[in-house]
Amino acid sequence: MILVTTAGKVGSHAARLLAAAGHQVRVVTRSPDAHAALRQDGIEMFAGDLEDPGSVVRALSGVSSVVLVTAPHLDQERNVVNASSSAGVEHIIKVTTEASADSPIARRRVHHAVELTLAGSGIAHTLLRSNAYMQNILLLGPMIAATSRFSSPAAAGRIGMIDARDVAAAAVAIAGAAVPAVHAGKTYRLSGPDAISYDDVADRLTSLLGRPVLHEWITTAEQEAILLDRGMPAPVARANAQALSLFAEGDSDWVTTDIHDLLGRPPVSFADFAAEHGGTFARHTT
Repeated sequence: MILVTTAGKVGSHAARLLAAAGHQVRVVTRSPDAHAALRQDGIEMFAGDLEDPGSVVRALSGVSSVVLVTAPHLDQERNVVNASSSAGVEHIIKVTTEASADSPIARRRVHHAVELTLAGSGIAHTLLRSNAYMQNILLLGPMIAATSRFSSPAAAGRIGMIDARDVAAAAVAIAGAAVPAVHAGKTYRLSGPDAISYDDVADRLTSLLGRPVLHEWITTAEQEAILLDRGMPAPVARANAQALSLFAEGDSDWVTTDIHDLLGRPPVSFADFAAEHGGTFARHTT
């Protein structure tokens, strides 16, 4: 049995891929009824709460490998790691990012703390250190569709952004391997095929949509204010604005061949991703 700790964009796709490959898969969720499609794919939906250590222990019954992917929450992930130590879990694949103890981004500091917990757990584990997700661009879809423009403090910073489904596929390649232990102790840095800026995103959407799309450069403070106006909680708005600003400093300007090495195929390009989701950015007529 392979446990996937959440049913988000990475977790759901990983669960489906694992089930399609014939693995027994269990996904933890507080609301199993909200994920009927996963159940129809033969995935066990476990009604649980990662905040509750007892619930985590029950979810791990009979589990050999864990795909640990959550919105970074220290207590939740530590509960999984700690319970895995006594539950006989053989391998944990953690989806993480450019984590460090001194990062200005709180979620990166949380990822780092979880990585330290994993390192001290004695459990074989693998880190999937992913670049920014292409799916984040979809959040800009309504604005681009309505105004043909979007703004950010990313300036001309380049990002090796990756399709979250490629991250899921990488997790599956490890969790579903005949001998997952060959990946133990390894860190894979996952990116798309090239590093592109938000200006490049605008250019590629311009070509796709047949109308000019503009990326406007704004300050970190202006970005944070926009997110607050949209109702985003203040700590999340601050963290997201800071993360976009780090793009401008080259924080995510890196690409690797790790997806190709793990999957035997190139990662999805942004051009292909945008074409697949073109309707998100298209103008809607009545």
